[in-house]
Amino acid sequence: MERSVYWRFTPEKMMNYLLLVLLAAFQVDALPGSCSFEGNTCDYTADPAGLSWTFSFTGHFITVDESPQEEQKKEKAVLVGPEVAQQDWSCLQLVYQLTGSASLQLLRRSEGESFDHMLWSAHSPSESWNIASIDLQNSTEPYKIVIEGRPGSSEGSSVSIFEVAISEKYCIECDFEESHLCGYTNQWNSNVNWYVGRGVPNEATYSDRPGQYMYVDSVHAKTLQDVAKLVTPMTTVPMSGCLSFQYQQDHVEGHLFSVYSRDRAGQYQELWKADLPESNHVDWRAETQVWIPVQVALRAPYPMEVVFEASFNSLKGGRVLLDNISFSPEFCSAETEPTFDPKVANCDFELGICQYTQNSENREMWKRVSVQPNIYRIGDHTTGTGSFLLANSHFTLQSGYVSQLYGPPLPGNQKYCLRFFYSLRGFSKTNQALAVYLYDTASAKQDKIWTQTGQTSDVWIQVELTIQSQKAIQLVFISTCKSFWTCSSVGLDDISVSLGDCELPLGPLRVPSYCDFETGLSGYTQDKQGDEADWVLIKGPTPTSYTGPKGDHTTGAGHYLHIEASLMLPGHRARLASSLLRGSRGPQCLLFFYHMYGSGTGQLSILLRSDLEEKDRLLWVRNGEQGISWFRASVSYQHDHQHQIIFEATRGPSIRSDIAIDDIIFQKGPCKDADQQISHISLFGDQNIIE
Repeated sequence: MERSVYWRFTPEKMMNYLLLVLLAAFQVDALPGSCSFEGNTCDYTADPAGLSWTFSFTGHFITVDESPQEEQKKEKAVLVGPEVAQQDWSCLQLVYQLTGSASLQLLRRSEGESFDHMLWSAHSPSESWNIASIDLQNSTEPYKIVIEGRPGSSEGSSVSIFEVAISEKYCIECDFEESHLCGYTNQWNSNVNWYVGRGVPNEATYSDRPGQYMYVDSVHAKTLQDVAKLVTPMTTVPMSGCLSFQYQQDHVEGHLFSVYSRDRAGQYQELWKADLPESNHVDWRAETQVWIPVQVALRAPYPMEVVFEASFNSLKGGRVLLDNISFSPEFCSAETEPTFDPKVANCDFELGICQYTQNSENREMWKRVSVQPNIYRIGDHTTGTGSFLLANSHFTLQSGYVSQLYGPPLPGNQKYCLRFFYSLRGFSKTNQALAVYLYDTASAKQDKIWTQTGQTSDVWIQVELTIQSQKAIQLVFISTCKSFWTCSSVGLDDISVSLGDCELPLGPLRVPSYCDFETGLSGYTQDKQGDEADWVLIKGPTPTSYTGPKGDHTTGAGHYLHIEASLMLPGHRARLASSLLRGSRGPQCLLFFYHMYGSGTGQLSILLRSDLEEKDRLLWVRNGEQGISWFRASVSYQHDHQHQIIFEATRGPSIRSDIAIDDIIFQKGPCKDADQQISHISLFGDQNIIE
């Protein structure tokens, strides 16, 4: 995502030259939200509650440095832009620089939402100006661009912004006429590289004036390992359509010219390569050159770059020219296969078994069940009270059986991320109660890709598997039973399949409206004045027996927050406060999961805190033991001024009173299944009643 603007200069020369050329880089067709910060911030307004942006001594960019003494409590400087124009697609390019421990975020702010949504972020210092390119899809509702600069605490840290340019195009497109070259980068090679050429070829696009293009030659090539790579900006949203460009070659026998896609893991996939029938054999010194148009099907369902690669044979040489790279959401031809939507393989089993099937030759061994959770058994993973699939050997009264569940067909030549949850229920002596296979539909062969090994029971455990196959496949979930006494009940829930690698994030790492506590408190803070205890971050079971969960809700092996009742007295409270949320005239939805198991469990309350109200407003409450499951809670509320949401847990009469929360989500609009039963029953007198 971070793009060095120029590459043919030393770092010392780069800064001075870049500052000059970028003055002319601002595009005349820029859309609202663009700004070159020439002595003013255009339509951007600074948030007075944050740090101050200042103009450089030249007046050509703005910056925010480490906090002065009087502003040390402020962590960030914020700029809020105007409403973004409604376009089918637009590209935002940000020219910036970070030093020290500074960081920079770009967010989208929509009316009626409590949180801004992350579009892009950067945390690495740089010696020169960088370009970030972010694709903006059309939205049904207007929104604003928000820039957050955090200088950090280390000495000399700063955030500087030179330009914001929003244009009506895809970020991957480029005609190379602008000085910043659309944020394209040259992957430096000591022998061969891409350079800017001007005006020599006969370009139909530029008949009145000389145009710019990119070229690479073999003057300094030494071996076939000398490769020149021109790389586009990383895509930031799913794209599918037709990539077009023009190129020229000479001395075709001396080099190879190819186009690849490259994901964040650095894995390549060939999209196209020049072959002899379509190669340009016109002599390089001829007055007339031939530009060859190319169209390539591009499917970018997850972040990737397009790499234009030329490799040379030093004995035969040659050159390649490249220009006019464009993209269309329309497919290149009617025969182009559309991008496969892997959501057809998703299922939470709430309304059936979706597109999953069982072998009709045997009776159905996987049963869709809905278990009423209690202190002896857990419910489903989705809500705690919903449905899931169960392969239960104790009900089959037979040994040696195999339960097979087949998913829908998945096309080949793709990379998939499979996620699902399983649970072992009851006593088991086997560590292979569940396995996942890939079924090759052409050869009718099955290959095992995963086997359950742990024996932890009564907790939902998440599995993530990255799958790549050249052939069409089906997922098969298999539960086996060799003998009645060694079988176990196996639950299966919340299967999801997405394109890409499970280990690579599909978007920005931090989503402010969602917290799973895997990287800390995510902006939530402990109330040090209004309570007597703190929420504790933990993974695995709680220290006290017969209370609390055995694992978190997110993965079964991650982190969650709980109150440790053995460290509290009856009636003591722990309060966790969200960050400040913007008010809205429309309803908001708060979703979270809670766990209340233990004979002495107290009370969990959700409160709304606002400076406009004397007391915290009670939104939701639960009292006493609920069961050994994680349960989903959904709370609709409305408040049109700045506020906070408070999670308050009250310790019950005994140490078996651990209460836990996990996976907090804020959404715009009312909850679809809000369960706002508010009880005013007090456990320990009037101190817990909020009117």
